[in-house]
Amino acid sequence: MTWQSLTDWWWPYLFILLAGWLPTDMWRFIGVFIGGRVREDSQALVAVRAVATALVAGVIAQLILYPSGVLADSPVILRVGAAAAGFLAYLTLGRRVIISVIVGEIVLLAGLQLTS
Repeated sequence: MTWQSLTDWWWPYLFILLAGWLPTDMWRFIGVFIGGRVREDSQALVAVRAVATALVAGVIAQLILYPSGVLADSPVILRVGAAAAGFLAYLTLGRRVIISVIVGEIVLLAGLQLTS
């Protein structure tokens, strides 16, 4: 392969395969291989869950506090209120994630309709 081949039609697909799919699946296979041997209450798994939860919380906080696109035009209090309503629905309506997401979306969409 030469630098001139970078303009060929197949190069982006090869790059996606090598840089995207292969490393991701490698870690998935390692996780499946090791996951069967790790106890559910082990300290390693507790640490992994804590990191995963922190990453999800960070992404949600970034979407609420520093959104992009159309969501950036909505008031901060509306975004925080929709997240709080979704969390409250999660706690009170049987701890079902889909219901809490729907409640949060309804609050956000209703607030957007009222503010525009």
